Amino acid sequence: MGQNCYITFSSIHQAIRAEELLEEERYAYKMVPVPRSISSSCGSALQCTCRDITAIGNFLRDWDIEIEGLYRVKEAKLRALSVKKLS
Repeated sequence: MGQNCYITFSSIHQAIRAEELLEEERYAYKMVPVPRSISSSCGSALQCTCRDITAIGNFLRDWDIEIEGLYRVKEAKLRALSVKKLS
């Protein structure tokens, strides 16, 4: 069983801005489709380590990026066991 953390955004424009800002930073991340366990709507989310999610969220908020939510998803065999909204 693994854990992944995701940051969702209010719009694709905000997701693109977030990715541009993070390109020069030291965080490990990738842009992925929003997992269905978080939302049934389409869109992009930033997947990162759970260790870094708070720091990345604070960094993006400092740049006025509109974050919809921070999530921790526990997964087993490609299926979400639980989703916890962190903020």
